[in-house]
Amino acid sequence: MSKQKFAFDKTNFILLAVAMAVVIIGFILMTGPVSTPTHFEPDIFSARRIKVAPVVCLAGFLLMIYAVLRKPRDKQTDNEGMKE
Repeated sequence: MSKQKFAFDKTNFILLAVAMAVVIIGFILMTGPVSTPTHFEPDIFSARRIKVAPVVCLAGFLLMIYAVLRKPRDKQTDNEGMKE
């Protein structure tokens, strides 16, 4: 009974989901009050919005790249080594 071989395994999909969640958290950290033509909001220059959030997004994108490039383990060759 041959099993169809996919490019990704379960771990790849889990890593992709975690990476997407990290990117979304980074974008949420960037949100906040906006400046208007009549009112300047100094919070647009907060450390959370210009330093922390981009680093979190970058970490998420790097994790996403790793999840895509990660090679799944071949279970068939592992099982053949155990057979007589």
